[in-house]
Amino acid sequence: MRLRPLTFERPKPMIPLLNKPSIVHLVEHLARQGIEEIVVTLGYKGVGIKSTLGDGRAYGVHIEYVHDKKKLGTAGSVKNAEEHFQDKPFLVVGGDHVIDLNLREMYRFHRLGKTPVTIGLIPIEDPREYGIVDIDVNNKIHRFHEKPKRGEIFSNIASTGIYVCDPSILDMIPEDEAYDFAKNLFPRILEENKRINGFLVRGKWTDIGNPTAYREAVRWMLANMKSTTIIGSFNVRGARVIGPFEVQQNVSINENSALVGPTVIGRDTSIGGGVLVGPYTTIGSGCVIEEGSRIFSADIFNNVHIGKNVSVSGAIIDNDTHVGDDCILETDTVIGPRCRIEKGSTICSGARIWPELTIKRGERVRGKCVNDAYETATGGS
Repeated sequence: MRLRPLTFERPKPMIPLLNKPSIVHLVEHLARQGIEEIVVTLGYKGVGIKSTLGDGRAYGVHIEYVHDKKKLGTAGSVKNAEEHFQDKPFLVVGGDHVIDLNLREMYRFHRLGKTPVTIGLIPIEDPREYGIVDIDVNNKIHRFHEKPKRGEIFSNIASTGIYVCDPSILDMIPEDEAYDFAKNLFPRILEENKRINGFLVRGKWTDIGNPTAYREAVRWMLANMKSTTIIGSFNVRGARVIGPFEVQQNVSINENSALVGPTVIGRDTSIGGGVLVGPYTTIGSGCVIEEGSRIFSADIFNNVHIGKNVSVSGAIIDNDTHVGDDCILETDTVIGPRCRIEKGSTICSGARIWPELTIKRGERVRGKCVNDAYETATGGS
């Protein structure tokens, strides 16, 4: 819920990341790691995930699906898929994870350690939204604390939510019941004096659980772009372009505009004259950006219309939203789908605008602007 208003119409794994659902990036990474058999557990609005991934052949893997008829928690959801696990260790990865980690190395480490479960660990600058562990030089975890408050942060080594598990742990998870790895299973294993190992992963990881984490994931994925890719026609009419960037079919940039990578632009998007698109920006398909606007490290989804002389800095704008002339969208603003931001409005830093709302001409919006037709809560995961 911390990603609302982006998750009213899609689950977190379906949020666009460089113009394709984040779960597609995850499956592609698993395939590159040589992981060929994948089981996806589906909950909230999971039909979209299944229709996107299909049977996995497009990504060089085989995917099976299990539907959770009610909320089962992280461990309960795995238990619900028990019939698909053979008598060997298996890897658990959150569907909303964005990773660049050597998972095969972690799997081999677990096989040598002979413990019921190995937890992937990573140092975190602010671990208060994660489970932290106390680990010794022999990789043994001595205690685990979920989402610590100030004064409880005995470590900044946080769980990634990536686990390698022996099938024996399935016997410890109740059937058809909400049960969580971090809150329930791991404390029980430690209480029974069984060993849990930790594996310090190397590389990039985030769970895009909030807008800041999402934007960080976009930034490091764009930073990994090494070359320019142009698919189909790309009309540059006296504009200045500096790579790297990825441009899809039928994109046009008019005179006296500048595109500075790393940047990704979807198909059928039109950028007017005198527009500056700065680094670490993603623009979806079917978008229009009119004359004189400035777009800096923003994430613009599909069919978004940006008017003349608009400033968008570090904002996220969902599908089919219209931003009028002379507006300012400050950093860390999130605009839901099908909104209308009228001329001269300012969306202040940290604002959240629910779907299908109209912001009146010249209005300054701070905080949360809700639509009563949708839920209003933003807490939770």
